[in-house]
Amino acid sequence: MVDVAILVPAAGASSRMRGTDKLLEPVDGTSALRRAAAMAARVAPRVFVTLPEGGPHAAPRQAELSGLGVTALPLPDAHEGMAASLRAGAAAAGNADGLMILLPDMPDIGEDDLRLLLAVFAEEPACPARLGTPDARDGHPVILPLRLFPGLLVLTGDEGARRVLAGEEVNLVLLDDDRALRDLDTPEDWARWRRLRGQ
Repeated sequence: MVDVAILVPAAGASSRMRGTDKLLEPVDGTSALRRAAAMAARVAPRVFVTLPEGGPHAAPRQAELSGLGVTALPLPDAHEGMAASLRAGAAAAGNADGLMILLPDMPDIGEDDLRLLLAVFAEEPACPARLGTPDARDGHPVILPLRLFPGLLVLTGDEGARRVLAGEEVNLVLLDDDRALRDLDTPEDWARWRRLRGQ
């Protein structure tokens, strides 16, 4: 049994939402953030959620995690971007076999998708694994093996783990549609997604 921790990066400013918070958008009767964190907690024993240390989003996001048994990681350097979350997640994961990065603004990713990705990673826990599209485009979530944690710990800026994954052989798990790429960053994105769902 491999030990995979899950990081839910939720420290961003939601700047493209023009005043609202995309992570509090309702999905299946709860917020996008709570849905992602709860789903993570059902498939992994350790879940870390990065949050801004202060500002308007900190307290509402923290409240969304109540009762889930996940660990909040408030970031004083959240303004730096995704690298701050990845550094904190890698440090918190310690010697786990892998760290899954689960973006909370991808509401079509489901629990079965996470379990599938975990099963693929368990077969080759030294190799990164990620979900992809039917035409083999890289998507999310992604699991990074322990040997790549040192690279995560020195990341800077807002580019995510792209630099750490450069040159790596990745086990790409192809899904049956584009949900591994479907992240919702703007009010228009969320409105379009709801129309497609018939809401």
